[in-house]
Amino acid sequence: MTTTSNKLTDAEKLARLRLARTAGIGPVTFRELLARFGSGEAALAGVAEMAARGGRKKPMRLAGADTCTSDLEKLHALGGTALFWGTAPYPALLAETEDAPPVLYIVGDAAHLNRTAIGIVGARNASAAGLKLTKQIAADLAEKGVTVVSGLARGVDTAAHMAAVRMSTVACVAGGLDVVYPPENRGLYEDIVAHGAVVSERPMGAEPQARHFPRRNRLISGLSKGVLVVEAAQKSGSLITARFAADQGRDVFAVPGSPLDPRAEGTNRLIRDGATLTRNADDILAELETLPLMRAPVTRATVPQNHGPVRPIKDGPKAADALLDLLTASPIHIDDVVRLSGLTSEAVATAFLEYELAGKITRHAGGRVSRLL
Repeated sequence: MTTTSNKLTDAEKLARLRLARTAGIGPVTFRELLARFGSGEAALAGVAEMAARGGRKKPMRLAGADTCTSDLEKLHALGGTALFWGTAPYPALLAETEDAPPVLYIVGDAAHLNRTAIGIVGARNASAAGLKLTKQIAADLAEKGVTVVSGLARGVDTAAHMAAVRMSTVACVAGGLDVVYPPENRGLYEDIVAHGAVVSERPMGAEPQARHFPRRNRLISGLSKGVLVVEAAQKSGSLITARFAADQGRDVFAVPGSPLDPRAEGTNRLIRDGATLTRNADDILAELETLPLMRAPVTRATVPQNHGPVRPIKDGPKAADALLDLLTASPIHIDDVVRLSGLTSEAVATAFLEYELAGKITRHAGGRVSRLL
């Protein structure tokens, strides 16, 4: 396995992992804390005070140091490593997404995460024709130097990985890296580790559960320049991946199918709504103009600049209460709150960080927030 230093001390890595594992601290809040405190260690020391200023009644329970240390030890025993947002070799394309995981676990070669990639997803009960086409497209893309990203699920995912595994493939999983699911893919899992990479944001030993698969899906799209859906019913996880791809500014590709086949309902609808009709790998390569990009240098994500010591809102507690009163259960963009409140952007950002840590507001995609009533 190829490794690259994250240029963080062990203490800083542990602090960032504890922050990421603390309930109430999501990806956006994690980045805000790093930006304001300058380091994970400083943020860990100051986050409880911020939560108290926001009105939190009960003391904030931070993720335990022993638990997180054990998690890292199990990861290292497996031959894996933890990639931290804002440092190399965390995948640059994923780092640009709004809810990029603060910590990404990987076993295999991290170099595959920063290559030009296409996600391929589809039905678990895929047709023979769908599986054949998946293997052909995945193999052709891999031969052109494109990494194939998928979710290690039965059906289309398995076919995509198998076709590309000897060249370049990345599997995104919903459980811990030491939990192979489905179990019949253990041999494929080991091949991917040997020749590509397997990634997860879940702690070691975590069993995959239904609610974790959408987050796995957004890893597939986040690592990729585009996502191909081969077969998908009207309500399927593959369509969730396609939606994530569109929200992240990725291209969406879909293979057309018979209107009489339920497995083609989702893909046909994607094409109707603007996805690129895809017959072969050339359709994808032509649309993305992939070939000139495959040797382009990777821009590494960096931690935002430190904003300096965190200060309470300059306008006082009454202004902060008035700010909270502007929020309802319906999401509103932060810029609109700044305009309506008359407060500075810094004051609003500080207040929202305190309110979120106190459990009074929640964040939504697109820079929006809402009040928890």
